[in-house]
Amino acid sequence: MVLLHVLARMAPKHRWQLVVAHFNHQLRGRSSDADERLVRETARKLRLTFASGGADVKRAAREGGLSIEMAARRCRHDFFSREAKVRGIRRIVLAHHAEDQVELFFLRLLRGAGPQGLAGMKVLAPSPWDNAVKLVRPLLECSRDEIEAFASAEGVRFRNDASNASSEFLRNRVRHELLPLLRSQFQPALSKVVLRQMEILSAENDFMDSELNRLLSKPLASFDALPVALQRRVLQKQLEREGVAPEFEWIESLRSAAGKVISVSGDVSVFRDEFGRLLVRRSGTVPRSEAEVRLSLSRKSGQGTFAGLSWNWTRLLVKGGRLPKFATGTEWFDADRVGREVVLRHWRAGDRFQPIGMATSQKLQDLFTNLKVPRAERVQRVVATTAAGEIWWVEGLRIGELFKLHSSTRTRLRWSWQRRHSNCGVQ
Repeated sequence: MVLLHVLARMAPKHRWQLVVAHFNHQLRGRSSDADERLVRETARKLRLTFASGGADVKRAAREGGLSIEMAARRCRHDFFSREAKVRGIRRIVLAHHAEDQVELFFLRLLRGAGPQGLAGMKVLAPSPWDNAVKLVRPLLECSRDEIEAFASAEGVRFRNDASNASSEFLRNRVRHELLPLLRSQFQPALSKVVLRQMEILSAENDFMDSELNRLLSKPLASFDALPVALQRRVLQKQLEREGVAPEFEWIESLRSAAGKVISVSGDVSVFRDEFGRLLVRRSGTVPRSEAEVRLSLSRKSGQGTFAGLSWNWTRLLVKGGRLPKFATGTEWFDADRVGREVVLRHWRAGDRFQPIGMATSQKLQDLFTNLKVPRAERVQRVVATTAAGEIWWVEGLRIGELFKLHSSTRTRLRWSWQRRHSNCGVQ
């Protein structure tokens, strides 16, 4: 709320066009709804556009096998990225502060993160959900005390999240138990010391990245002659490109000897050659399916299943200029551009797709690689094409640029889906 008021004051001078985006995690019932009402009312008083979204985060965590915190983060940032794309926004401004950095350092330290993770958040960085959008954190060097003092002095209304006191979440245990212990028993200036260390790690990490990019811009003459730190980075980068989590033990095994094969999953093994190039061997690759189903969208609505995906659709006439409310598992398209007949099928070699916000199309295979989608999962993803074969939707990815809603859209297509395990059926 402090960030919102500061930005609203500065906006006229800098000619910023602000949109206030609020995501309701639906974790605290009426209290969550009260949070949303406060933000909505504040945006109205400041005469700012307000965008809201929400999702059942507990359900998303359960279905995705994630912690509540991770599921909430994914749902929230997915909403932010979608709103930014729809509205042509290139900056998402967040209110992380210095204490958030300190807590993040210890959270990542306890999880075994390397220098990249321990370097923490940056004031300006690409969104991990969409590289075309930048995340800005202007309060990152401000303390919680400074922010609360500003709120008190300026009469900024805010609400306290009661879940921040719960010991259920690791971040809260770090905040309320570990950090007070370290300050009282070991280092009173803990925040200052940790933030200084993170700044050092960040600068060193930036240097390592620049060296890595320089090295990988041409074939390596000799892998074994590289410093150990660069050997690890070279292998880590290649594992990530293959959609494989860069576990430290795997990297060390690969680094130890050329040709040494390690298994990273039930059907995937990797090894490196003498030049450090990572080679992947897949013994049980999931076969591509040529199955497809043709679907008529001429009626008002319909539903069905295909290849374990349950879906439903509705055609809605545009009434007013308001954009549809975001919901997890639902996308909106220009129905006339999609057409009256579509095809559902699996990804095929040579498929090209133009995600929203991109100026040109690219190979869907390259998009999967960039997003670190495992190979075995790629062939299971369902794609939707027009009758002419243009892809307008890919399961789990962004919508097609050519099929997004426009000011000239007359009929909207609401497309909702959920991954299930059932036989193919269409209604």
